[in-house]
Amino acid sequence: MKLTNLLVIFFLVASLSISQESSFFNNPVICGDMADPSVIRVGDTYYATATSSEWAPFYPVFISKDMVNWEQTGHIFDEQPEWTSTSFWAPELYYHNDTMYCYYTARRKTDNISYIGVASSEGTSLLFKDHGPIVELGTEAIDAFVFDDDGQLYLTWKAYGLDQRPIELLGSRLSADGLRLEGEPFSLLKDDEGIGMEGQHHFKKGDYYYILYSAKSCCGPSSDYDVRVARSKHFKGPYEKYEGNPILSGGEGDYMSVGHGTVVETPDSRMFYLSHGYQAGDAFYLGRQPVLHELEMTDKDWVRFKTGKQAVNRQPVPFEGSVQKKVSDFKDDFSGETLKVDWTWNYPFAEIDVTLNDGELILTGRPIAGNEHGTALCLRPQTTHYSYQTKISNINDSFKGLTMYGDNKNLMAIGIKGGRVELKSVREDMETVLFQTAPEEKISYFRIDVERGCFLTFSYSGDGESWTSVNDTPLDAAFLVRWDRVARPGLIHIGEDEVPAVIDYFVLENEKM
Repeated sequence: MKLTNLLVIFFLVASLSISQESSFFNNPVICGDMADPSVIRVGDTYYATATSSEWAPFYPVFISKDMVNWEQTGHIFDEQPEWTSTSFWAPELYYHNDTMYCYYTARRKTDNISYIGVASSEGTSLLFKDHGPIVELGTEAIDAFVFDDDGQLYLTWKAYGLDQRPIELLGSRLSADGLRLEGEPFSLLKDDEGIGMEGQHHFKKGDYYYILYSAKSCCGPSSDYDVRVARSKHFKGPYEKYEGNPILSGGEGDYMSVGHGTVVETPDSRMFYLSHGYQAGDAFYLGRQPVLHELEMTDKDWVRFKTGKQAVNRQPVPFEGSVQKKVSDFKDDFSGETLKVDWTWNYPFAEIDVTLNDGELILTGRPIAGNEHGTALCLRPQTTHYSYQTKISNINDSFKGLTMYGDNKNLMAIGIKGGRVELKSVREDMETVLFQTAPEEKISYFRIDVERGCFLTFSYSGDGESWTSVNDTPLDAAFLVRWDRVARPGLIHIGEDEVPAVIDYFVLENEKM
């Protein structure tokens, strides 16, 4: 009898523990570098996109039913808009009159100034048509947001970020079709403190209009980004900044910094803020990842986050019954008709050329603007400990293999050129061959093992089973971090267009922590 009672108690406690744990999720909700996220709800489906910076395709699109589990479905643009050059930042989704809009920042190719463009898609088809620039004012216009004030649409943006004057959030009336500004711009909020101001989101609750915005440094190892709020009785202001700012920040616990997001309401009017955050420690090398926090109103008509002022990983699930899925491994045997949506490439530095042919990937490209270090086809890393490997099916005079890629002037790679296996490091455009050998056996397989996000061990093999490590001590690749993005693992080809890489497969496996 005593044993039976003990078993019953054990199973009750275990069931309660599982039930309680399933009531929570862990940030980030989308793993990997995806800064400045925007989220909207249409019916029972949530849509999110984010900065793609110097990676194509442009602006990844994810969908979800519960805001915890997301699936990538494609991109806002598969082809680069004609008016743009680089720096695809801060897209903002908006749904109006059965049309989905994306207001986005990019550099105009004629003068390299960052301005705001707009694209639209019928319903939720996610087939976007570009309409070109909508804001071309000043020395920079970035971070668009659309707000409907009782039937009148407004577009707001960050201005004067490159001028010797305080940054301001500007606004203008927006046409009913969402494609052009009307009237003169007006000022909403000014950065009087000189600490930065961007990534704004507007909403109205009760008698007040609120602006959530981000301040301080957005990017890199010293980022101290945070989230602040101001309010007004009128959309055009004047706005009062909350004396308790910031209302969400990093610097302690799980996150270094957090900011630049948008609020989405559930059908029962609860508010959730999807922003990005740099996790503390080794996970910094995963970049600015989308994190979700619930907002609530205070009894003094201000807004706060339910789990406090510090960004934290563990959060209550938005919807009862949601169970967060684990991060998946990635495998591609190139048997499909098109590349998987996960792949990204270094569009400012090479015109990529990929062909899928009978289960093989034929990779090459044409370098741009003095790029001497080839074409990279990469993935967003999602964990700090992982390994990736490939099989190269051909030998020619090009270099082909695996890379950890920062940009065209900063990368590490292992591969084969002619009959030689090479490990090379490129730092600020200076190439160093770290290892070179000409084995008697044919070498086709290459592997990179990643520890703590940036420590790399390189290996090669003739059969894919017995591996030879090139370096006994992992090499530090922290130097690959760029100002606004982190390094990505993937494939690389360095050589002429007529001597491509032929790749049999690519596998990335995340270590089960």
